[in-house]
Amino acid sequence: TRCPTRAHRHAHTPRTPRASSRDAPIAAMPVSSSRRCARLLSRMAKTGTQARQMSSGSVKKIAVLPGDGLGPDVMAEALKVLSAVSAKSGVEFATSEYPIGGAGWDACGDHFPAETKKGCEGADAILFGSVGGPVAEQNTPKWANSEKNSLLGLRKTFDLAVNLRPAMVFPMLASISPLRADIIERGVDLLVVRELVGGVYFGEHITDGDFARDIMDYTADQIQRPMKFAFEAAKLRQKKVTVVDKANVLDTSRLWRRVAEEMHAEYPDIELEYMYIDNAVMQIIKNPSHFDVIATENMFGDILSDAASVLPGSLGLMPSASLGGKGISMYEPIGGSAPELAGLDVANPIAQILSTALMLRYSFGMESEAKMVEDAVTQVLSEGLRCGDIVVGNEKPIGTKAMGDAIAEKIY
Repeated sequence: TRCPTRAHRHAHTPRTPRASSRDAPIAAMPVSSSRRCARLLSRMAKTGTQARQMSSGSVKKIAVLPGDGLGPDVMAEALKVLSAVSAKSGVEFATSEYPIGGAGWDACGDHFPAETKKGCEGADAILFGSVGGPVAEQNTPKWANSEKNSLLGLRKTFDLAVNLRPAMVFPMLASISPLRADIIERGVDLLVVRELVGGVYFGEHITDGDFARDIMDYTADQIQRPMKFAFEAAKLRQKKVTVVDKANVLDTSRLWRRVAEEMHAEYPDIELEYMYIDNAVMQIIKNPSHFDVIATENMFGDILSDAASVLPGSLGLMPSASLGGKGISMYEPIGGSAPELAGLDVANPIAQILSTALMLRYSFGMESEAKMVEDAVTQVLSEGLRCGDIVVGNEKPIGTKAMGDAIAEKIY
């Protein structure tokens, strides 16, 4: 069994849906097989050479990390849609798959293998699926700290400092949202901009007997990056930024306010307001139309983006982007791996597909193609096609592959 690194080229093709590049299940390799893991490095180096040769034109290099559980299922449909975009636009995408999470452990005995890291470093963008295993096995070596080691490793390595979580309620899916109809009628379309590599999550953590301490710190430079994106994003939206903090208690929050106020001078046409985290959590459910762009620190962003994720009615509709300071950004759905459903053709691939649209927009500057993908999703939903997580009443659900086919067909 060889460690699973695969290269695939998405180029202009006939106007028929193409099969996914995930044409074989990820193979497992014993942890002790270091020689096989070394072979992966050699094989991956050849793949990287091929990608660099192809990039002499307009080829975009993508490191594909399907991960665990439903990750490979939904990733296959995202790559299917990417092939349709390639056929429509004439832009070529060179994708190479690398193991991460439990798949990385099976392949190389590491949740974030060095081979995967090197492959991502040679790419223009990272398309990520999901990681994690069965709840009952979380203490086994394969799954213990799998998500932490994979995701925090990627964030630290590529300085993925600005996380974007858009949240909107699709009009044709209003009935699955937990919000009242009168709230939905006011419009729900917000963007949470979260600082991702600072704050208490990346601070010092100490436990000494009955004493524990977690350190939260920020610098002005760390705050400026998400704030700049928030202001720039607001210029293209409803021109409003809400900074969420706890400035009545925390010095770090007071620094966020100072930096935001200083930067606001460069954006006089943008409305800037401040809101405490406790009030913001309530308002994002009670009155989500109040918000346009929310900018906040790591932990508060974690809380708010998870609260916002319930608004559309399903995690299967929620994409995200993590923008890096080293020229490489990562795109992923926010849902979990649900390993018990893997391979059953029941997962909703829309979040993974919309994450691909974010990649086209932010990593490749392909705004019209990103909108093409988003419009295709809207058209398919408007026609009544539903996966199991978004069906209502007696509606008949379709499978993962059928949803991917339907969205890709709208693009061809």
